[in-house]
Amino acid sequence: MDTVIDPTLLDPSGKTDLVALTRTICDIPSVSGDEKALADAIETVLRACPHLEVLRDGDALVARTNLGRDRRVVVAGHIDTVPIADNLPTQLVGAGDDAVLWGRGTVDMLGGVAVALALAVELGAPGSAPAHDLTWIFYDHEEVDSALNGLGRLARNHPELLHGDFAILGEPSDAGIEGGCNGTMRIEVRTHGVAAHSARAWTGENAIHAVAPVLDRLAAYEPCEVEVDGLVYREGLNAVRIEGGIAGNVIPDACTVEVNYRFAPSRSVDEAEAHLREVFEGFDVEVTDAAGGARPGLDDPLAAQFVASVLATTGGAPAPKYGWTDVARFAELGVPAVNFGPGDPLLAHKDDEHLPVAQLALCRDALRAWLLGG
Repeated sequence: MDTVIDPTLLDPSGKTDLVALTRTICDIPSVSGDEKALADAIETVLRACPHLEVLRDGDALVARTNLGRDRRVVVAGHIDTVPIADNLPTQLVGAGDDAVLWGRGTVDMLGGVAVALALAVELGAPGSAPAHDLTWIFYDHEEVDSALNGLGRLARNHPELLHGDFAILGEPSDAGIEGGCNGTMRIEVRTHGVAAHSARAWTGENAIHAVAPVLDRLAAYEPCEVEVDGLVYREGLNAVRIEGGIAGNVIPDACTVEVNYRFAPSRSVDEAEAHLREVFEGFDVEVTDAAGGARPGLDDPLAAQFVASVLATTGGAPAPKYGWTDVARFAELGVPAVNFGPGDPLLAHKDDEHLPVAQLALCRDALRAWLLGG
C-alpha cells in the first residue's frame, strides 16, 4: 500500500475528491501505535500549505492559520484505528451519492480526518477567507489507554496550541451534531481463594465461583438515563473481561472481572468511583482507567451559531454522545466542543465498518459554510 497522499487529490479551490482522499487515508494502516506512516503523509500535505504554521509532537500534528481574527476555532480528529479485521484495503460499492465505502477507519474516524484535511488545505489559502482563525489537529493513540492519547500529550507539552473559543471533533455522528460525551471508567473487581488440586477441591476455595455475586449484581443493575442541559445520556455498566485459573487441574486462588462504566457528564470521576464502590461493596475494587465526560455546552454563543448553521444544511437536532470522546479534554481546558463528522457511530469498531460517501460532502459543505461565516 502507498504511504503517501497524492497532492493532486487535494484542491485548494475546494473541489477535493473526498472519496479518493478518504480511501487513500484509510488504506495507510494506522492501528494505534502504528500511526507514523499516516502522520508522515498528512504532515507532507500540511507543510506544503504556505498559509499554515505546522508543529509535530510525536505522531500528532497541529496546523494553524494566523490571520489576526478575533476568535479561533479548533477542528480535531484522531488518525489511529482499532485493529484491522481483514477489512483493508477499502472497497467502494455502488456509484455516485449512493455509493458506500467499506473498510477499517471509514467511520471511526478517517472519513472525518479526510474532511478536515481537505478544509485545512482550502481555508486560508488565497481566495478563501475564513471568519475565524483555525487550528487543525490530527493526533495519535485515541483508541487506547487515555494516558497515551496524543491530544492529551499535546495539552501537556504545548497547551497553547489547543487554545480556542470553540472546538469541533470529527468523530462519527451520522452527519449530525452530538453534544458532550459520557465519561468512562474501568475497574477490576477481584476475588481471592485458596489453590488446591481439583481432585481434592474441598481443601481449597474457588475464586472463580466467588465472582458469582459480582455477575449477579451486574445482571441486576439498571443503568440510568440522565438529562444534562437538555440532552439525555444513557449510562451503562458491563463486565468486559473475566480472568482466572492457571491450569485445568488446579482450583483457582484468584479471579478478576474487568468492568466498564459509562457515566453521564453530570457525574464527576470521583462520584463515578464512589458509585462503583457502592455497587461492589464487600469486594476488592481497583480503578485502572478513567476519563471524565463533558457537558453539551450548546448554550455557548459560538456553539449555538454552529448548531444553527449546520442544522440548516443537515437537518435534525443535537443528540448526546454516548461514547467518550476528546470533547472532554477540551471541556477541561474551558473550550466548548461538539462532535460532528461522517459515519454512523453504531458501526465504529465493527468488522463491517462502512460509510455512505454522500456524508463526506455533506459534512465538508456544512463545516465550510460555517467557517466562512455562513
